[in-house]
Amino acid sequence: MAEAARSVIARVAAVMRAIGDHEPDGASTTDIARTAGLARPTVHRMVTALAAEGFVDRHESGRWALGPETFLLGSMAAERYDITSSAGDILRDLARTTGESAFLSARRGDETVCIASEEGSFPLRSHVLHVGLRMPLGVASAGLVILAHLPERERREYLDRAELGGWGERHAPREIAERVEQVLVQGYSVNPGLLVEGSWGLGAAVFDRRDAPAWALSLTGVAGRFDDVRRPVLGEQLLRAAHALTSRLR
Repeated sequence: MAEAARSVIARVAAVMRAIGDHEPDGASTTDIARTAGLARPTVHRMVTALAAEGFVDRHESGRWALGPETFLLGSMAAERYDITSSAGDILRDLARTTGESAFLSARRGDETVCIASEEGSFPLRSHVLHVGLRMPLGVASAGLVILAHLPERERREYLDRAELGGWGERHAPREIAERVEQVLVQGYSVNPGLLVEGSWGLGAAVFDRRDAPAWALSLTGVAGRFDDVRRPVLGEQLLRAAHALTSRLR
């Protein structure tokens, strides 16, 4: 019985995340089924039931979107989980002083989700990361730096169970472990265009009151802006910003 309940909850969570991934334009039932990895008839039954409870809405176009109950629950949880107001001036300062786009991501289990961003002034930008995007730990600069600062046993267990082959051959467990070691030496992570060629990123961990890496600040931009001379300078700026935000949250 408990296993069946967990399965139902997991499917509902997958559907809600899939709808969230398509905000603000909404998602068709087929979109949701594809993203959630579920059969379309199952998704149709689930979204219909969720709509009856106010957790999802249906646009006039027939596409599904997050509903008013989701907003109300999110508003109540925001006091404990939303740090975007605390991080706003730090993100803006990072974007202003570096010229690159700055992001704040939060850890959610085995993933990171981007929760805030600030565009830089440099006209050429990397458009890989955006608010609402989820990535597995170990993928992209935010996920890598959070993974690197987890306890060694937790990190090892994650790499044993994670299936990251779909993110490219450079995300094999051995290669991720090597990049983790680099993070532990220099303090910040580097994504040298592993997701999109020519799109680089740096990440620095932000810690909660228990000294756990709960969030990450990151900078992204085109490769030419992250050369061997400038990269350490950006890394130091990012580490200072992450330390400032950690101190503020504590």
